Amino acid sequence: MEHPGMRQVAHEIDVTVPADTVHRLIAEVGNWPRIFPSVVHVEHEEAPEGEERLRIWETAPSAEGGPYSRPLRRIVEPAALRVNFQHLVTEAHVAGIGGAWLVEPLGENASRVRLLHEFRAEGDTPEALDRIGAEVDRGARAQLAALKENAERDVADAGLTFSFEDTVLVDGSAKDVYAFINEAHLWSERLPHVATVRLEETTPGLQTLEMDTRAKDGSVHTTKSYRVTFPHHRITYKQVTLPALMTLHTGHWTFTDTDEGVTATSQHTVTLNTDNITTVLGPDATLTDARTYVHTALSTNSRATLTHAKAHAESRR
Repeated sequence: MEHPGMRQVAHEIDVTVPADTVHRLIAEVGNWPRIFPSVVHVEHEEAPEGEERLRIWETAPSAEGGPYSRPLRRIVEPAALRVNFQHLVTEAHVAGIGGAWLVEPLGENASRVRLLHEFRAEGDTPEALDRIGAEVDRGARAQLAALKENAERDVADAGLTFSFEDTVLVDGSAKDVYAFINEAHLWSERLPHVATVRLEETTPGLQTLEMDTRAKDGSVHTTKSYRVTFPHHRITYKQVTLPALMTLHTGHWTFTDTDEGVTATSQHTVTLNTDNITTVLGPDATLTDARTYVHTALSTNSRATLTHAKAHAESRR
């Protein structure tokens, strides 16, 4: 029997993407930073058999709020194209909240996504339920719109998103290489291509990084990223202030001890912004030109940073 203070709501949207593809985008959380604008990173944590425990790092709904993390419990049902979820930590006025993603086929290349929520309010007052309902409504609409836009773009423009990495071998310790990348507040002193930098870390392991970077032509570009750090082996990030040629930029730095030394790698995943290719690169520029330009620019900076990190770590041996 439903609890008298429990409220259930449903939102839905139609997507011109096969149902199994949409379900996979929801079920495989590595996709979330690419699909949902607010999500910076998702990490699997230890969980009982048959369920998932996730730690999600994301930005606050308001522009003023910084990034934060929250735990989520999930049960994925691939055969039913369903993902059940429960928030393990809730805001003060919420007594409990959970729900499910349901994907229904609408023919071969289309589907309907239903996002269900049920929630209770502290004190079970109608006013509190209405307040939570408004928050759920706003969030669900935003999530479904983002899922539709990015899932359809993925299918329609498979060549727009690509990944690559650069690696150096360091004769030093992973801890020292990690420290160089982690201490981004020192980059304007340590890296020639960084003009100014601002780093905030109000919550340990969760950073807001803003910097002005010099391009080869002398122009300066301002970027903002959120970073999640895992000492001393990985730093994951999502860039939220993007250059004109990108609609998405995520990546990670990894530091792995091997018998030969430390393998330090910078990985990028990028989605190109086709609207701005001719504006930035000229009237005859193609998608291939944009891909080459972005890849070269990011790799140049990554390799420069890795080379300086290598020199830093090797000098400390």
